[in-house]
Amino acid sequence: MSATDDEIISRFPIGYHQLHSNISLNFQMNRFYNWVGEEEMLDEMKAASARIFSYEDWTREMLNLSDEALAAGRNFAAAYYSRGAQFFLEPDDPRFKPALQRFMDNVEAHSGITPNNTYAVPYQEGQLSAYRFTPERPRGTIVVFGGYDSYIAEWLPAAIALRDAGMDTVIFDGPGQGTALDAGMPMTPDWHLPVAAVLDYFDLSDVTLMGFSLGGCLVMRAAAREPRVSRVIAWDVFTDLFESSTRGFGAVGLDNISAYSESIPDEVVNAAVEAVAGADLLTQWVFSQGERVMAASTPANVFRAWRDYTTGDVSPQITQDVLLMAGTKDHYVPLHMFGDQVLTLSAARSVSARVFTETEQAQNHCQIGNQGLAIKVIFDWLDAVGGRKAEPANQ
Repeated sequence: MSATDDEIISRFPIGYHQLHSNISLNFQMNRFYNWVGEEEMLDEMKAASARIFSYEDWTREMLNLSDEALAAGRNFAAAYYSRGAQFFLEPDDPRFKPALQRFMDNVEAHSGITPNNTYAVPYQEGQLSAYRFTPERPRGTIVVFGGYDSYIAEWLPAAIALRDAGMDTVIFDGPGQGTALDAGMPMTPDWHLPVAAVLDYFDLSDVTLMGFSLGGCLVMRAAAREPRVSRVIAWDVFTDLFESSTRGFGAVGLDNISAYSESIPDEVVNAAVEAVAGADLLTQWVFSQGERVMAASTPANVFRAWRDYTTGDVSPQITQDVLLMAGTKDHYVPLHMFGDQVLTLSAARSVSARVFTETEQAQNHCQIGNQGLAIKVIFDWLDAVGGRKAEPANQ
């Protein structure tokens, strides 16, 4: 028998915590804690924060915390600490693969993953890794993917929650994400292609399609060209990757460079970015990740690639039921994108929109701080638009 929605929601902690003075590192600490919910992690990370001033410091401290948690038998916490350590590492760093493997091994073990849950979906010249969780009596089907920096395995606790709520749940790493990126497959704005490959492989139709983080942009791009998608969820809205990625550049002096990057010589753009990245952690990571995800060899090419990831060109073609979510204090995605996305969905069957606030502890990106509330909103919306049928009577 399926768990009740209230029981499922209660698995996720409530609270966005001040753990580090750097807004980006603080978010990542909250992000990884939110999947585990051990109060002990908050004290451990607060103590470690006093020793973190660089990405090298971050990696060292996260690895130490992972080692200590694993030695204490806290394997689930050890998994997400290890993912945290791997987060800012370059793939050629000798610590990258062991940290990732520790994360994968322990998060899969905690989630009860067996070979029956794991799949390799053929896609172009490679494969997309996927998980599927089918309840005994499915009430609907949902397909989920991530964004700019995700491994879909990180999302396993939410996938299990969806399964327990009666949803036949498929989650996958698309091009430019997780294991697909590690295999050398860069991201594509033509997101209907990997979605179609997944739907073909599992023979799915009438699905709810959900993308989180940059996936809020990718889900719109896919839904506009994939008729087997009946419902669309953007967790959160993400209408313009270029704007989101460059919105903080005024503080580091790259605002004019980014705004006019199409008309400025590449060598000038590259030199300016490299100079700033040497002194600013977030800029350093944004371009390092951008070059890898987009298969772009220089910062100038990253700027060009970012401009392809928008929703304005596809939103008027979306005819499905749509749920949009956003946080009032999202430091990655400006709140005006929420309104922008609502206004461009001119042909949608229905549009439901939910803004999450600081009072709810859900104000940040992807509702880190109260993901249980976001999941409740999703459940209620699925029920309202036919994405989750009434639970069958007990036999």
